[in-house]
Amino acid sequence: MDELRAILGSPPVPRGSWAKRATYVSTAALVRPEAPEGESGPVAGWTETARRMAAELRDVPGVASVDVRRNGFLVIEIAVPGVIVADILGGAGEGRNRAGDIHQQGDKSGLWPDFPRTWSNPGFVVRYAYVRADAVQRWARELGLAAAAGPIAPARATAGLAVFRPESLGAPADRAVLRVLAELPSRRVSRDPGWPAYLERLAGAYHDAFERAPALPKGDEAPSATHAARVRLARAVREVLAEGLAALGVTPPSKI
Repeated sequence: MDELRAILGSPPVPRGSWAKRATYVSTAALVRPEAPEGESGPVAGWTETARRMAAELRDVPGVASVDVRRNGFLVIEIAVPGVIVADILGGAGEGRNRAGDIHQQGDKSGLWPDFPRTWSNPGFVVRYAYVRADAVQRWARELGLAAAAGPIAPARATAGLAVFRPESLGAPADRAVLRVLAELPSRRVSRDPGWPAYLERLAGAYHDAFERAPALPKGDEAPSATHAARVRLARAVREVLAEGLAALGVTPPSKI
């Protein structure tokens, strides 16, 4: 994402459901038009800029294709949407401490009560998603999944699972979570991040993934690269929920 932002000047915005293709859209060419010599006018300007940006974007590792639309929009497809997890966790330390740096929108805990603890209460749904994502990290450490958050003893690490494989996050439920996580960079730079609605959507997607695409093996099932990747996905969800809750003046719960 940093490479895309460096070329575009701002984070692109995810587009569509990502059920089949993971695409972003950017209007950067319209913001910085550069008309070629001998031509003038806004259309000539953004057309030249869009072509130049598209050429640079196609050279970025992980970019599958770039389409320049007639309206000047750039549609960027990434080959492996799971790389978003690595992007988020790569700045996890920064993310954990963003509460003091980002604009807090006041204490919304009164608008998001913890009770009643029902699925119709957004306050409970978001908090419970955080608790679930955090619990996955603890359970993964106990099982010796090397992709879990935090250090684990090498003797307990499951062989072959220390390397995060983003391509393992291909199930529909995984992709739905990735689609919501992909909005984070553009929301961070927005004047109005819209944290409440965003956190509700992320929590809803994660609850679905927790049930339909479990991060931990069941019974005698052997841990796989997919399990390890989902542990990382849960960690990314936890970090983003914590950041959003902090922005709203709500302390993430340790348990429910």
